[in-house]
Amino acid sequence: MTASKSAALPKKRKPLMSRIPADFVRAVLKGHSGLGLAFAAVIYIVCLSGTLSVFVDEFERWEDANAPVVESVSPEAVQSAYESAVARAGSGLEHVFITMPAGDLPRLRIQTDAEEDRIWFADTQGELVTESHGQWSTFIVALHENLHLPRTWGMFLVGLTGVALLSSLISGILAHPRIFRDAFHLRLGGSRRLQEADLHNRIGVWGLPFHVILSLSGAFLGLTTIIVGVLGMAVFEGDTAKIYALFQPSPPIDNPAAADPLDLLPMFAQLPDSGGHLTSIFMEHPTEQGGAALFNIRYDGALAAADSLAFDRSGELYYAKRAEDFTLGESILGSLGQLHFGWFGGGVIKIVYGLLGLGLTYLAAGGVNIWLARKRDQGRPAERWESIWDAFVWGQPLALTAAALSTVAAPGLAIDLAVMVWLGISLGSLAAAAALPAPTISRLGRGASGALLLLLALVHILLASGPDAVSWTIDLVLALAGAVLVASVFPFRRGRHTKHLPIGG
Repeated sequence: MTASKSAALPKKRKPLMSRIPADFVRAVLKGHSGLGLAFAAVIYIVCLSGTLSVFVDEFERWEDANAPVVESVSPEAVQSAYESAVARAGSGLEHVFITMPAGDLPRLRIQTDAEEDRIWFADTQGELVTESHGQWSTFIVALHENLHLPRTWGMFLVGLTGVALLSSLISGILAHPRIFRDAFHLRLGGSRRLQEADLHNRIGVWGLPFHVILSLSGAFLGLTTIIVGVLGMAVFEGDTAKIYALFQPSPPIDNPAAADPLDLLPMFAQLPDSGGHLTSIFMEHPTEQGGAALFNIRYDGALAAADSLAFDRSGELYYAKRAEDFTLGESILGSLGQLHFGWFGGGVIKIVYGLLGLGLTYLAAGGVNIWLARKRDQGRPAERWESIWDAFVWGQPLALTAAALSTVAAPGLAIDLAVMVWLGISLGSLAAAAALPAPTISRLGRGASGALLLLLALVHILLASGPDAVSWTIDLVLALAGAVLVASVFPFRRGRHTKHLPIGG
C-alpha cells in the first residue's frame, strides 16, 4: 500500500533554468562571447564614463569651487543676472539658458551662446560673481553620450552599445543555467579563469535589474535620432520636426527686429503655485522682437513629473504641457534620463548608481579577461592580446585623469585640449602593449593612474579649491582612490588553494 502510493506521486520537476537544452546553452554561450568581444572596448568606455557622469553636478561644483552657493533666489535677482550676462555676451546672441539653484547644484548659472559660449555664476542678489572655465564635466558627459564623435553618429554608436549590452545580459543568463542558484558562491584564490568567471557571473546577477534598466534606457536614448527618423518617414513623410513638435513647444514666430532683453518678471508671476521647483529657463532670441522663454518645473517624488510653460515677449502663455496631463508613454519617456543617470533621489541614489556602475564596468573588462584566461588554460595563450587589453583597461583611468588634470591646470582652454590629452594617452597606452607584457602594463597602468589621481587632487587644492564642501570631498575621494591604486602595485601574498566562499550563507 505504501509502495503504491509512493509510485503514484509525481516526479519532482527540474528548475526552469535547468531544463534548457545543453546544445542551446552552448550555442548561446558562443553568441554571448562573440557579442561581448565585439563590443567590449566601447561598452567599457561607455560604462566607465557613465559612472562618472552620475556625479556631473558634483564635478561642476568641484571645477568651479569658488562660485557662490545659492539655495534660493528671487525673480528680480534672476532678471538682473540674466541682463548682465546678455550685456557681456557680445553680438550674435541666439539663446540664454538659466539653471536655477537645486539641492545637488546650489548655483544660479547663466549660459549664453553669442560669439562664444560663456557661463556665469551669480549670487543671491543677481550679481555676476565669476565665470566658469571648467570643462571636465562637459568632457565626461560628451564622452558618455557620443564618444566625442560627430553627435549623430556618436549617439548612434552608443545606442548600439546599449543594445549589445542588453543582449549580452540576456544571453549571459541563458548561457548559465545555474547562475541564480550559485548567486552567492565564489571560488577565490585558485584558477584565474574560475575566479574571474565567478565574479563576472555574481556581479551580473546581483545588479541585473539595474543593468537591464541602464542598457535599455541607454539604447533608447542613444537611438532616439534613428527612431524619430523612422517615425517621421512612416507617419509624416519624413518631416521629423512634426515628431519633435509632439513633445516640445513650437519655436516662436521669427521677428529679428532688435529689442530689449526679455522681461521675465511677468512670466514669473504667472507660474503655478503647485509645489513644484523651477529648474531652468530657456530663452530663444532674447534680444529680438520674436523672443520667447520656456520655463521647466519639476516635482519632488516623481521621475517624470514636470511642467513646461512657454511665454512670448508680451508675457502671453502660448504653450503649456503639464505633468498631470502626461500619457503613459510621455511619463516613460520623461523618466528615461533620470533613471539612466540616477538623478532622481539625491546623494544616496547617486552612490548606489556609482557602485553598480563600477560593477558593470568590471563586467565589460572581466568578460575579455575570462576569454583570455580560457585560452591560456587551453595552452594557447594570446599574450599580445592580453597586453593590449590590459593597456586599454588601465589606459582609460590614466587618460581620463590626465584629461581632468589638463582642465584644472589650464582653465578656460577649449574642451578640445582635454579630448586630445585623453586620446593621446589612450593611443600611447595601446602602443606600449607592443613592447611590454600584460603584468607589467597592468602594474604601470595602476601605478600611473594612482599617482596622477593624487597629483590631480593636489593641483586642484592648490589652484582651484574653494569653500564648497563638495569640492573638498571630491578631492579626498580622488586622493583615496589614487592611494589604493598605488598600493595595488605592491605584491600581496595570499593562499594558493581555491576557496569556496558562500556569501551570506
